[in-house]
Amino acid sequence: MDNISQQVAKELLRIEAVKVRPSQPFTWASGWLSPFYCDNRKALSYPEVRNLVRDSLCHIATTQFPDCQVIAGVATGAIAQGALVADRLGKPFVYVRSAPKDHGMANLIEGQLEPGSTVLVIEDLISTGGSSLKAVQALRDAGCKVMGMVASFTYGFPQAEKAFEEAGVKLVTLTDYPAMLQAAIGSGYIGNESLQTLEEWRKNPSEWGK
Repeated sequence: MDNISQQVAKELLRIEAVKVRPSQPFTWASGWLSPFYCDNRKALSYPEVRNLVRDSLCHIATTQFPDCQVIAGVATGAIAQGALVADRLGKPFVYVRSAPKDHGMANLIEGQLEPGSTVLVIEDLISTGGSSLKAVQALRDAGCKVMGMVASFTYGFPQAEKAFEEAGVKLVTLTDYPAMLQAAIGSGYIGNESLQTLEEWRKNPSEWGK
């Protein structure tokens, strides 16, 4: 996986899916501020990168979660990635909303999902893990067994690692923040000034910028 981690990181940098913006930090769903953002969805616009991500996710699915029956994507970032994986593997696909629709059937899970199914969740990135694990709980509440989660990228925060451990969810990712940072520094994508800001943010991300 080390080669895949480096390759995915380099490709995401090449298509400028990584943004470093210390003066105008990004706000995450958790409310945290960050000078660094990885937008994996941009890979969908580049067929060669899209295929790399899809094939890498499929490799993990077949080697580490061979018994999964259904692929579930987390809305909205992983809907496309999850559908691509399900199509390649020939498996049913559903996706999990962040909240039930406020009209129609008021579905939280879209698609046909039978209770008792074994499900592999596809996610685009992991920050604090809150929204990802909320999707897992929704699938469990629907009577399904979640075998694990495969994500394209993780920031690797201890809070997230603890949350996944406590939830009993195995998490596997294609690449992570250290690999991305190493690739960005090596390519000159990140300069010394930005690196200093990122180091300060990394020390206490929940309080940075407040």
